Amino acid sequence: MKYVQYGETETEYLKRKDKRLAEVIDRIGHIDRPMDDDLYSSVVHHIIGQQISSAAQKTIWNRLREKLGEVTPERMHTLSREELQACGMTFRKAEYILDFTDQVVSGQFDLAAVAAMDDAEAIAALSRLKGIGVWTAEMILLFALGRKNIFAYDDLAVQRGLRMVYHHRKIDRKLFEKYRRRFSPYCSVASLYFWKAAAGALPELKDYAPKKKQGK
Repeated sequence: MKYVQYGETETEYLKRKDKRLAEVIDRIGHIDRPMDDDLYSSVVHHIIGQQISSAAQKTIWNRLREKLGEVTPERMHTLSREELQACGMTFRKAEYILDFTDQVVSGQFDLAAVAAMDDAEAIAALSRLKGIGVWTAEMILLFALGRKNIFAYDDLAVQRGLRMVYHHRKIDRKLFEKYRRRFSPYCSVASLYFWKAAAGALPELKDYAPKKKQGK
């Protein structure tokens, strides 16, 4: 299994930039976060996973891999919408995957060209695909293309991690961009640690977001 690649160059830079993040990094240690370095299968995997649990995504993905052997454009192109739905995904997701596959097979969507683009260009290209928004495109850049400077404003877990580490009640765009500038060019590594913090890796940290009032 492949993991997001980073080492002392990235962590020491972040630790010099931010004392609180330095403490988080030292206490959590190195994070082995799996990645899928095949751009095509990563897009398919992310489309499957939208708005469902990780467990459901894994089940559907495993069924698809059993059916295809390997998730490639050529093999996917042989499947019908109904065969994809039989793996457990919705009609719409099956349509998105087949539309993406058609674009790859026809050459309309050039995987190699997108992989060679800078972050902004690649995010724009990916988010033009049906079923892929900006956040999903950002995750694909991080976990498929291994980009080092991804910091997704729309990622609720990153925002939660920031609130917990820095005791903020709310993370607005201006504040988020301040942290982006601080952690650049290694925002992706910082994201790994905020995700871990948000998931409870440091039990004494709490979320400072105001609690929602209960309805009557």
